Amino acid sequence: MAAVHTAFLLGTGLFWTAAYVLLIRTGLRARTFGMPVVAFATNISWEFMFAFVRPPSGVMHVINIVWFCFDLAIGYTVVRFGRAEFPYLPDRLFLPALAVLLALAYPGMNYVSEQFDEGVGAITAFGSNLAMSGMFLAMLAARRGTRGQSVGIAVTKLLGTACASLALLTDPDGDPRYDNALMYYFYIGCFLLDLAYAYAVFAVGRAERTTGSAQVPAQGALQR
Repeated sequence: MAAVHTAFLLGTGLFWTAAYVLLIRTGLRARTFGMPVVAFATNISWEFMFAFVRPPSGVMHVINIVWFCFDLAIGYTVVRFGRAEFPYLPDRLFLPALAVLLALAYPGMNYVSEQFDEGVGAITAFGSNLAMSGMFLAMLAARRGTRGQSVGIAVTKLLGTACASLALLTDPDGDPRYDNALMYYFYIGCFLLDLAYAYAVFAVGRAERTTGSAQVPAQGALQR
């Protein structure tokens, strides 16, 4: 069981790292960001917290540091191209709004972790992941196309989160805090939303190829 648990931990690191690389690559190529902004704020807050403030032991500590570094690169795409995605927000307000969002995200994640998880990261990780999965679907709908997104991103995100769920379920130490209805709700909810997102990106991408429609840039980008 310990070997299976370790394999799922490594799978979590491998697939989510691949998702980060694809998010950065696709964002740079499409001149946009691939991760929803609120999801980015909670994600980088979590990874900073559990890479440097309350790091876990073992392989996950290294993985969290690597993920934080990738999040910085995703943050670059948000700062560099984000204004174009919010054409009705004055340019001068974009960076202050982003700074306020980041300032609110970290203490929020910290308080939830301390209040409900004794300072550990599982509940915040899966709770924010469930919200992130919904945000990816919303971003696909808002952009009316796959600009900044891909099936590869969707599939690696799905597999990475599924491996994380299975890693907790196969933990030989069997922490009772994670054997409850809330965590099973997170496991199943993340899987279903990630599966829906993967199918949606595939279906929308196929429709774009069939009709030959171009991925239209954000309205703000046309004004620059």
